[in-house]
Amino acid sequence: MEKIFKKNICCIGAGYVGGPTMSVIALNCPDYRIDVVDVNKERINSWNNIDLSKLPIFEPGLDKVVENCRGKNLFFSTNIKESISNADIVFISVNTPTKLKGIGANYASDLSWIEASARQIAKYSRNHTVVVEKSTLPVKTAETIKTILNSSKEDNTNKKTIKGNKTFSIISNPEFLAEGSAISDLQNPDRVLIGGEDTESINLIADIYKHWVDSKRIITTNLWSSELSKLVANAFLAQRISSINSLSELCEETGADIEEVSKAIGMDSRIGSSFLKTSVGFGGSCFKKDILNLVYIARSQGLEKVANYWEQILVINAHQRDRFSKKIIDCIEKNNLEPKVLLLGLAFKKDTNDTRESAAIYVANNLLNSKIEIGVFDPKVNINQIQFDLSDLNENYDKTLVKFIQDPVSNISNYNLIAIMTEWDEFKEFDWQYIYSKIKKPAFIFDGRNILNIEKIKKLGFNYTGLGRK
Repeated sequence: MEKIFKKNICCIGAGYVGGPTMSVIALNCPDYRIDVVDVNKERINSWNNIDLSKLPIFEPGLDKVVENCRGKNLFFSTNIKESISNADIVFISVNTPTKLKGIGANYASDLSWIEASARQIAKYSRNHTVVVEKSTLPVKTAETIKTILNSSKEDNTNKKTIKGNKTFSIISNPEFLAEGSAISDLQNPDRVLIGGEDTESINLIADIYKHWVDSKRIITTNLWSSELSKLVANAFLAQRISSINSLSELCEETGADIEEVSKAIGMDSRIGSSFLKTSVGFGGSCFKKDILNLVYIARSQGLEKVANYWEQILVINAHQRDRFSKKIIDCIEKNNLEPKVLLLGLAFKKDTNDTRESAAIYVANNLLNSKIEIGVFDPKVNINQIQFDLSDLNENYDKTLVKFIQDPVSNISNYNLIAIMTEWDEFKEFDWQYIYSKIKKPAFIFDGRNILNIEKIKKLGFNYTGLGRK
């Protein structure tokens, strides 16, 4: 006998947000049926792969959640029509990249996938459907979705679509996930934000989260506050990273140590220690995109000084990547080294295979533009992704200068210079004494994450360069 579920949920988009979020909802709400749909057949096949190591997303703990729920109340498919038709609630969790052309190009979000999803909901839904914005969106996007959905309602009255009355409620429920800790973030969120105009629909979404989240951590707002809050949250986090990164350069000039400065100011309860770790620059799918969106919204409202303030965060981020690249290039030229660098890490942070906007890609591109050969090793990123990222940034790059390294230690004799780009724990645990015995001399380490012990590394014989440290 087929199980009867309390509610049917459809999520359009099986990416970094949709897949993990729906998996955790399925885990905590066994009386709800969750269908995650996507037009990408290869991605759906990966979600359905018996070998859980082949899931399209690497997140610690995700494989266990999927294993527990898949085939019971969690399903992945390309059958968008059927899933929407059967759904009481539809989450939109699709990509919203920065526009590359048209009004707002290089700043505003491209909402074409959001609009396409809204049209699918308008076409295939039945009766009343609660539509939930899960993607990160610019404020007032709900108006665009409303326009599309309401046109369907009118068409239905004129018998141009399927029979039956269609009504919709729109809810904003932005995600606040950090890649690498998404499952724990979902299981133990700081807060769940639900914005809307219809109390009944707000309560319906709140009831989902109340299965495992304390109601005190569920915040309700109007639609516009919810949409804007997500952009602002990411902008504030990125602001802290760019602030500490800007000071790392000042530390290098004054003799201060950024790690000591960061610790000192982080102990101030008014500031806190989160996001005060200096690095070669932030990456990921959200920070840059959301700040550009915030800048565009401010400028569209005539708030030029506000826009300039937030845009400076991106200026500092790009500067940090470029000056780190220059340190490496200058070292090669000054010491007359063979123009080759081993890059450790390509993911934008540890515990994820996501390389979107990774600082490592930009540094790699800068090195390639200087005709420097790069060997790339990352424990979770494959050669196809590396080639895609580099070609996406610079389609004319010289492929012959890129080597994919499966075992960096055994290949170390080919290099004088190592650059740490991602803070993977295993890099800290490398046998650096053995590496020093095999690497070409003089040997250099450029630590773009400040993860190594300076005294120990220097004692081994390495020439060490970090960020904000002498």
